[in-house]
Parts: sequence; C-alpha cells; structure tokens
Amino acid sequence: MSLSPQAVRPRRRTSPRVAAGALALAALALTTGCGSAGGAGGSPEGGVQVSEGFPVTIDNCGVRTTYTEPPARVVTIHQHPAELMLALGLGDHLAGTAFPDSAVLPELKQEYEAVPELAEREPSFETVLEAEPDLVYGGYGSAFADKEGRSRKAFADAGIDTHLNREYCGRKRVTMEDTYDEIRTVGTIFGVPDRADTLVSDLKGRVSEAASAVEDESDVPVFVYDSGDKSAFTAGGRSLGTELIRLAGGRNVFADLDDVFGDVSWEQVVERKPEAIAIYDYEGSGSVEQKKEYLLAQPALADVPAIRNERFVVLPLTATLVGIRSAYAVGDLARGLHPESFR
Repeated sequence: MSLSPQAVRPRRRTSPRVAAGALALAALALTTGCGSAGGAGGSPEGGVQVSEGFPVTIDNCGVRTTYTEPPARVVTIHQHPAELMLALGLGDHLAGTAFPDSAVLPELKQEYEAVPELAEREPSFETVLEAEPDLVYGGYGSAFADKEGRSRKAFADAGIDTHLNREYCGRKRVTMEDTYDEIRTVGTIFGVPDRADTLVSDLKGRVSEAASAVEDESDVPVFVYDSGDKSAFTAGGRSLGTELIRLAGGRNVFADLDDVFGDVSWEQVVERKPEAIAIYDYEGSGSVEQKKEYLLAQPALADVPAIRNERFVVLPLTATLVGIRSAYAVGDLARGLHPESFR
C-alpha cells in the first residue's frame, strides 16, 4: 500500500503551511450581533452594516488592497478559510468554496454544506469567475497558482480582490498568533472586528485551559506522520503543528527540521524514539487505519516506543492550519498525550 502524500495537496517544502466540540462557534454569531437589528456590525437581515469602519486597507503577502465596503460574494479555495468565515457569522457572504479535505466541524456542517462546492480540488480560473466573486480567499499558496492561471494578478486584472491565508506570507515560523491575527484581519475586512475579538478570546481561552492542565507534566516526544512509505513526510520546526504539540505537553522530535514540512528517513524516526505518533488525517492520503496498519507492520519500527505501545493521536489536517480549529487541536493533543491530566 502506498501512503505517499496527496499529489494535489501543497507539500510546503519551501513555503510556510478539531476535531471535536466547537460549541461556542455556533453561539458566537448570536452573541456578537449577527442577525439582530441594531447589533454591532449586524443588520436585521443578518448582513453587515457598512456605515462605519470603511474604507480599510489590508497589506496581505505583498498585496495591498483597499476595501470600501465588506466583500459581498466570496469564493474560498480550501476548507479552512470557509470555516473561519462561518465562525465569524459570514456565511451569507460565501458564493462558493472548494477543496474540502477533512470532516467539517459538526457545528458548522449544515452551513458549510449550504455553500456551493465549485470543485473537489482547486477550481479553474474560469470556474471561479462563473461564481461572480468580488473576493477570492485562499487557504494554501496553491489557491493562486500562476501555472494554473489563478495568480493574484490574474484575478486583479479581472477586477476581483484576493486574500491569502497569512501562513503563506513567507514568515519563518507559524504560530498561534498567526491564527489570531488572521481572524482579526478577516474581521476587519468584513467590518465585524467585535466578532473577531470574541472568537479570538474564546480560542485563547481554550488553548490556555488545555495548556494549564498539562503544564506540570513531562514533555512527550512526538513524531508527526503525515504520509509516505519510502520516507516519512513529517512536520518540521516551522509548522504550526510543532507549536500545537508544545502547548499540549509534547515535543516534536523533528522540531530541528528547518521547514514547515519535509521528508525524513525511517532510520531517523527510530533514532529519535518517539513515544507518541500524531497522525494527520485528510482526504486522499490513506485512512487513519491504513496509516496505523502500515506503521505497525514495519519491522524496522518495532522497537520505537510509540509503535510498541500503539500510542497514536489523530488530528484532521485542518486542525493544524492557520484557522479556527488549531485551538481545539491543542486540547485534543493534550488529552491524547496526557490523559491522566483530564480524569
């Protein structure tokens, strides 16, 4: 069985790259004015008032955009930008989305499924244009792949603004602060800064609660298994996953890998003796059970503590990206690495 990385998913070698219980997200829009007459940033129809806060200018990955009003029709390419918008109560602004790669948060599932899916993977430039967006919001750098005709310049020439998740703005390292900044930036673009602040406060609280629960525990050495058979495709020191592991009371055994993601040899995995393995789950890379079976069947890994004890923690890929789910991932990881702290 081949467990090579999904060919169409960005492998993030040279550019930067929760599962459960997001109950607060469903209530967030109700507590921050969405859909209520006279609420901050809201209107009786659930839209966004444009009387205050505009124009706003955003510098995003080298592209400077001035918004005179909130974008009305948005196409998101990749799942996590769509989830972020839904968490901010901006579902009415979504004209289409594309490339789902993990199960959607239960609290957002109904809204997400109501958004037209333009393509199973990245849509063509022409397909995006057919949705008549005034903004295209990309999750991975591949959203605006020049070789596919979807460059940010091509959209600009067509009179369409673009925004790229800050994870791809060339920063040396991705952290939770990038998540919070991304949420606040989107809140500014759509004229709902109060909602963004409320969401950030909620996510910070969740991270703090999980991290506090394991702060006195010894760090667990963790190997991230994304995919791969001849070599292991894993999270490096620049990845958000490395910080999530740290906050959850673990230590990425490949934190010294100077990239967001990269290939390492199985011999290196054996040498570093991980005590737990975090499996990234996403469409097209093989199921979680297939990945476990593959790892457990390798004779060379038999003496690795994590394999010997069959100690696995599973994370949806979207939980490791700059988006709303990373905060929940800290709690899921902490419970997997230190279950005794949550009894």
